[in-house]
Amino acid sequence: MENTLSDDARQVQFATRQPILAADETVIGYKLLFRTDVMSHFSANTEEGSARRTIDMSTLLGLDVLCDHRLAFIGCDRDTLLEQGLAFLPANRVVAEIERGVDVDDAVVEACCELKNAGYRIALDGFTVDDPRQSIVHLADYLKVDLKKAAWEEVPELVGPDHWKHAVLVATNVESREDLDVARRNGFQLFQGYFFRKPESLRTRTAPTNRIIYLRLLQAVMQAELNWDRVEELIKSDPTLYYRLLRFLNSPLFGIRGEVRTVRQAFTLMGDDELRRWCRLAGMFEMSKGRPGELLLSALVRARFAEKLGELIEHDGADLFLLGVLSMMDAILEIPMSAVIEGLPLDDQARRLLLEHDGELAGLYQLVSAVEAGAWNLVVDSCRELGVPEDYAAKCYSESMAWAQSLAASV
Repeated sequence: MENTLSDDARQVQFATRQPILAADETVIGYKLLFRTDVMSHFSANTEEGSARRTIDMSTLLGLDVLCDHRLAFIGCDRDTLLEQGLAFLPANRVVAEIERGVDVDDAVVEACCELKNAGYRIALDGFTVDDPRQSIVHLADYLKVDLKKAAWEEVPELVGPDHWKHAVLVATNVESREDLDVARRNGFQLFQGYFFRKPESLRTRTAPTNRIIYLRLLQAVMQAELNWDRVEELIKSDPTLYYRLLRFLNSPLFGIRGEVRTVRQAFTLMGDDELRRWCRLAGMFEMSKGRPGELLLSALVRARFAEKLGELIEHDGADLFLLGVLSMMDAILEIPMSAVIEGLPLDDQARRLLLEHDGELAGLYQLVSAVEAGAWNLVVDSCRELGVPEDYAAKCYSESMAWAQSLAASV
């Protein structure tokens, strides 16, 4: 059936990523997840030509957008290796991640040696004791172990052998702080997963004073009638916010002729709607300090993506951009979602979505989450249920990634 698909049916091009972090939660790179047609996604696609489409996706969207100037871990099947498709991408930015199912013969060994000689790094995905790819272990810069599949009693053996000491051990499927702690104790140096998006046991703690200011600012700009005096007071109470506002308005991005010197002058130039949006975004940047940069970018992408989807999805006038921002604020602030939305003028529909991921907007939340995770089968089902064309959703997501990257670099 797949071979009979027309060219028009193959225009869906999804690209998303999963962060790879160091022990201090600094993002060092991303595992890229591609889906290039309506029937399958890259990581499971072994048909002829998959390598070429993978490279097309990376060059089309750009590694800077996809990976924020960090390493790109790109899954490689046999075709990818033998066709030398990665040669179209910069060696200093790319890690060739060799999939577990690749049959390592002389041709594959030779291809891996050529990659190494050209300056590319190599990772072995799903590495285990007695791994069938032993003949290229000495070439690997990274050994990736799936925590959900590996037996913990085997980990010391994975860590121990001297001839593997040159490779960095990466724990994958790290979905909780407990996973992270166990992996650290067992010698892993890098960690792939979304554990950092979840507050530790949703513990209750007091937010730092400056973060309270940003929450108060968020409350102020959510009121139906904007109180400029209150907003000005809050912005002036934090020098960083004040600086960000003036820097933003005097940047080429905003396009104002002449210099903006005061907050009130800024308000006049911006108008209510632009001011509300800027305050939300600036508060996010400040509240996310000390947390992985991936959190901020993910929140921006999610908010923009939800807003764009709202052009086709009935949402009863809900502010989808704001809901996208708020949906990750518990992870950014490391406080429960109930504490995040306390005092915010949200309706029951919004509260139900944020607290329970349920209600009339649950389908939208499910689609956004599925795209982020690269759960392509769920993406297909969600698009169908919401009546959103897959190619439209893919286009919206890639545009949202580019927009967030641009904004992060300018605000």
